[in-house]
Amino acid sequence: MFLLSRRVMPSGSVCRVPWYTWYFWPLRKNAFSLRSFLTGIDGLHLLFCSRHVTMLHRYNNYACFSKDKAFFANERYSLSGWDVFTTMLKNKAVTLNWLARVIFIMLLDVISVAGSFFLALWIRFDFQFSDIDPYYLDGYAHMIIYWVILCLVIFLIFKLYNSIWRFVSIDELVRIMLCYAVLGGLGWIFVAVQPWTMPRSFYCLGLLLSFISTAGIRISYRLLRRMRSHFDGAIQKTALKNVMIIGAGEAGRQLVREFAVNSHLRCHVACLIDDNREKKGRILDGVRIVGGREEIVNAVKRYDISKIIYAIPSSNGATRKEILDICDKTGCEIQVVPGIYQLVNGEVTINNLRKVSVLDLLGRDPIEVNLNEICRYIEGKVVMVTGGGGSIGSELCRQIAKSNPKQLIVFDIYENNAYAIQMELMRNYPRLDLEVLIGSVRDSKRLNDVMRRYHPNLIFHAAAHKHVPLMEGSPHEAIKNNVFGTCKLAYAASQCGVEKFVLISTDKAVNPTNIMGASKRLCEMVVQMMSRRGGTEFVAVRFGNVLGSNGSVVPLFEQQIAEGGPVTVTHPEITRFFMTIPEAVSLVLQAGYYAKGGEIFVLDMGQPVKIDDMARKLIHLSGFEPDVDIPIIYTGLRPGEKLYEELLMNEEGLQETANKLIHIGKPIEMDDAQFARQLKELELACDENADNIKELVAAVVPTYHPQ
Repeated sequence: MFLLSRRVMPSGSVCRVPWYTWYFWPLRKNAFSLRSFLTGIDGLHLLFCSRHVTMLHRYNNYACFSKDKAFFANERYSLSGWDVFTTMLKNKAVTLNWLARVIFIMLLDVISVAGSFFLALWIRFDFQFSDIDPYYLDGYAHMIIYWVILCLVIFLIFKLYNSIWRFVSIDELVRIMLCYAVLGGLGWIFVAVQPWTMPRSFYCLGLLLSFISTAGIRISYRLLRRMRSHFDGAIQKTALKNVMIIGAGEAGRQLVREFAVNSHLRCHVACLIDDNREKKGRILDGVRIVGGREEIVNAVKRYDISKIIYAIPSSNGATRKEILDICDKTGCEIQVVPGIYQLVNGEVTINNLRKVSVLDLLGRDPIEVNLNEICRYIEGKVVMVTGGGGSIGSELCRQIAKSNPKQLIVFDIYENNAYAIQMELMRNYPRLDLEVLIGSVRDSKRLNDVMRRYHPNLIFHAAAHKHVPLMEGSPHEAIKNNVFGTCKLAYAASQCGVEKFVLISTDKAVNPTNIMGASKRLCEMVVQMMSRRGGTEFVAVRFGNVLGSNGSVVPLFEQQIAEGGPVTVTHPEITRFFMTIPEAVSLVLQAGYYAKGGEIFVLDMGQPVKIDDMARKLIHLSGFEPDVDIPIIYTGLRPGEKLYEELLMNEEGLQETANKLIHIGKPIEMDDAQFARQLKELELACDENADNIKELVAAVVPTYHPQ
């Protein structure tokens, strides 16, 4: 087709490349050396639509860096020259519409420039047309044609016709000023070469009036839209939602402007809140700053606010919690700006707002880790993650994949979970050497085969039974899977020469009252015993509940609220430590960097949170009133459940690390030989499903007190 050009490849073959690829950078063009149909219909559905061009760039980047060239053998992505031509015809109306607007603006510029200089001449002669010398009129008529053409050329060079009228701002005004600065310089040359001698004030005043008219044309459209928006808003004020924005900084300003220009949002920013006392009473883009956080409740009533937007992305966790707690009492819908990085990138828009989550109400600053340390000991290593399909294990896989390991091995017994994380990692990290294996940590032969075949350098052991009430009903399974699965994996790792073995433990291992916690304490004892045998560095990392994990209380509350209640809480005074999954996993990875062997790392989980308070806040955030719209029922403590969890055992000392959120507990010495004998007795009891399994566990773990 005539829309395709011919490009000769190094091999001598000819690759037919669409003409529009001439405008891409060399890196983009190199992608076409693989297959010309990379510019296919999936990559460029509408030639002149930027978001589809972005899709094309994504295909091109994948072509440049992917190892799997077979991906591009799929002819579904091919696009013929006829397809390109028909796509252009479909967009012809759009192109002509844009061209008509440009021509219209150019005509306005011609009229404004010519009119400005005629007005300058008229002003020069005191608004008396009869006093103007015919010589000057003749000079004006001859020189204005060339001057208008010169102005249009300069306007085109400075891209004054590329702006979107409704978003005209200071940037366009700066470009107009630059245009007239250049025109001022060219004007001296123009005056010198043209044969007519005009009054000097004619040139100066004409240039000034021309600048004003050029800027006025571009600003007038936005001004008229703004006036129309205010007029329509006044007529339909009852149909608009009144919005309060907390934060009169850059993020708040961007949101105010977007609400002002976007009439489809059906919202009106009624007031702003900012704790800076110097801003009180001032106006930001037409919206009054009514005061600090103490004015939130009164302002909601005064302005009939139905939505509150928290727009202080740089605030710390404590400040955010305090302000959101006040907002929570108003009963308004609450949204927040996600993060400071979006403010830096200029991405604070209505679409980026999200609802307030429980994380915002925990009052803790974001946890920071040393990414260089994590990358340093993971990069170039073969890393194995057991339970890699679970909530903790899958996040471990995600963060490890970012650190450029030599190979990542995901080991899990549940095929659906393993498949899900496999697809995610293959999609997000196409260059990652990934192996996903199905198997059980209770199968010694399978573990030994994996060790001999892949020789992992690092093992993160996250596979475990963690559900407290369920394990109370099946204590033998908790011991078989958690304790002896850890034993078999640790032994196989030691025999294979693994460098580091990191056990994922729990705060329930501290003075346990349930079999799950006791089994995890036994796992920690196994790790300590194995570390004293030398070779592999065995460590454990202990932390509390993670929000969003399988079996977490938050998804349960959200489901109960969605069903209309009731929300069930075991006890009004029950408390738990909480941390997000990414936070916990980041600290686990950094603890692995600090590991020397035998330590129990304890993560600082912050302050404990009352589950009852969390349930009530979730109900508020969902737009309901606790005990009115959604009842809360106290069901009593479940089997093995404690009112509060401890993170550090009494007999363990506390040692700080370079990261203040990671501590090291030094456990008391124990008799390894006696512990090994007790494990054998425990294994025999599990095989026989002995009824006294909990008593046997209590004999090995003195701090275990079964209920």
